[in-house]
Amino acid sequence: MINELSLILPAEIAYVKSNLKKEIAKELSIQENDIAYINIIKRSVDARKKDIKIVLKVQVVVDEPNFKAYTPKFEYLDVTNKEHVIIVGAGPAGLYAALRLIEKGIKPIIIERGKQVSERKIDVADIYKNNIINPESNYCFGEGGAGVFSDGKLFTRSTKRGDVNRILELLYYHGAKQEVLFDAHPHIGTDKLPTIIKNIRKTILDAGGEFLFNSKLTDLIIENNKIKGIEINNSDKILGKAVILATGHSADDIYELLYSKNIAIEAKPFAMGIRVEHSQELIDNVQYHGNRGKYLPAASYSLSTQIDGRGVYSFCMCPGGFIVPSATSNNQLVVNGMSSSERNSKFANSGIAVEIRLEDIPDINKYGALAGLKFQQQLEQTAYINSGKGQVAPVQFLPDFLKNKISAKIPETSYIPGVMSSPIHHWMPEIISDRLKKAFKIFNNKIMGFINPDAVIFAVESRTSSTIRIPRNKETLQHINIKGLYPCGEGAGYSGGIVSSAIDGVRCAEAI
Repeated sequence: MINELSLILPAEIAYVKSNLKKEIAKELSIQENDIAYINIIKRSVDARKKDIKIVLKVQVVVDEPNFKAYTPKFEYLDVTNKEHVIIVGAGPAGLYAALRLIEKGIKPIIIERGKQVSERKIDVADIYKNNIINPESNYCFGEGGAGVFSDGKLFTRSTKRGDVNRILELLYYHGAKQEVLFDAHPHIGTDKLPTIIKNIRKTILDAGGEFLFNSKLTDLIIENNKIKGIEINNSDKILGKAVILATGHSADDIYELLYSKNIAIEAKPFAMGIRVEHSQELIDNVQYHGNRGKYLPAASYSLSTQIDGRGVYSFCMCPGGFIVPSATSNNQLVVNGMSSSERNSKFANSGIAVEIRLEDIPDINKYGALAGLKFQQQLEQTAYINSGKGQVAPVQFLPDFLKNKISAKIPETSYIPGVMSSPIHHWMPEIISDRLKKAFKIFNNKIMGFINPDAVIFAVESRTSSTIRIPRNKETLQHINIKGLYPCGEGAGYSGGIVSSAIDGVRCAEAI
């Protein structure tokens, strides 16, 4: 017998399996031993009142001693000798496209400019140790894409575009914790993501797919407006009937390549700003009314307002996290945030981004489709110069692979204690800095203490989304001018985050 229950419980019951089982038995007027299995369908925190509750929806299996719990299973065909499709980029879009192609009997050949995820860790550590960025292997480039060294947020509003449950089940199948299947705002954590990515790679290889690492796309082979293949590393050519272009939002050279070959791209709205850091204790006290207790997760927040007709909002909020330098070149300064699976650092950080519309972009008539990209690059280079030409390495909490390896100093000119003032205001464009200052005052009314002497602002948060869209046919998902070329994921302007990128990868694979 299967019972479905909706429960509202204190955290000390909802988050402790033995206590939850006892509560359910009481609810159903049965013995605990009668319960064969408890399946949590949904779990969320209701912190609107001081008496914080956990909202649960559960399935309870009773009097079924031989019951076997549902475990997601996926079967992958042997595609070793099958027709192949080229996938450029081994981020979420590319990897999920590869898995779906295999299910459809097509062999994926994945081209990745960077290194395998284990080797990426060495290059990431080198940013902190020696202040040196490998332009092909860093926080943005390499196996797993920018998402692998991140909080691993799995929340998306793209449910109309694909099966979110399937995306989450695949992550669980490859090693994510079960909570990703039912938490309202699931996340994985930067300490767990590398292992999951390696497991996905193994699935693809075992089925006959191929990976080519340290293989940078340098040209597209096109004849009569149809893709024939690609060139990598300015030498080797790989032919194929279709190419999925899933290169991520930081591959500036791909946009330059398309532009130089007169392949249609277009400027699109985006957002840029800063990253703000507070103590996690402050955020917990505000969000949980001073009543976090032992079991509640590190509190997060979501803030948004309209300033001068432009949205200003929190982005990629990382409770219990840390800030990382995410530039892809040694003459840039870019920051991002991430968390471990436990979200147990003493600090909370979030991007605060300002909406940038096409009419806000300088020199749009001069640079056309590349104008937003040029604006982004200029701001990152200006931030670098104003930091004393050194990468910001603001690290209060580090993942295990970096511990005891770092000696990082935060340059004084790279951040501002408390409110928005000099030096960022001296070089940050007014369309961003003025709106941030106004928004911070509003946010301080929503989260008391948002502006305080211990808060820190880091700049620049410039990679919130792609500045460019690569246009494609809405039905076929092929580029509007080049048959067989499938712009895909965040870099093509069609997603924003792990789950929505994975969904778009699946869509492109199914279109092929």
